[in-house]
Amino acid sequence: MNFSIKAIIRAFAAPRHRINCAPDVWSRLTDGLHRRGGGVHEAGAFLLGSRAGDIRNVNDFVFYDELDPQVYRTGVCVLRADAFSKLWSICRSRSLTVVADIHTHPGAAFQSHSDRTNPMVAREGHIAMIAPDFAAPPVPWDRLGVFEYRGSHQWTDCSPARRPGFIYCGFWS
Repeated sequence: MNFSIKAIIRAFAAPRHRINCAPDVWSRLTDGLHRRGGGVHEAGAFLLGSRAGDIRNVNDFVFYDELDPQVYRTGVCVLRADAFSKLWSICRSRSLTVVADIHTHPGAAFQSHSDRTNPMVAREGHIAMIAPDFAAPPVPWDRLGVFEYRGSHQWTDCSPARRPGFIYCGFWS
């Protein structure tokens, strides 16, 4: 049986958030996004973890350029099909699943037309996040863009400014 005191307490006492991410994982992720984009172009990653119903726990991540070295050649994130077979292989080997994706934008974390019409995972319920200012540290939670895919190129804005508590990054993660 795999359990921890923290997980048990979280299940009964901590607030219910849809996405939970430990601060050290978030810090490594955003630092890596900023470094990969160099402050001049987008960078992205798939967030890997586990799901329990609607709750997603982020345990790890894989950067887009680890899946496709040419992903940023146009200045925006464009993954070729073979990158996804690598992604699913990584998920199997780590016994994790894709719980969300994140990429950076210059300035505000809004969802562009390209973002809306080309979801990285076109599956209902998938979460896409956008970090502002090419993820320059610190990435302010209230400026993060978070969008849940509803299918047929329809999205629900779950950004912290609109839905506080949707994402949690702290001790109980």
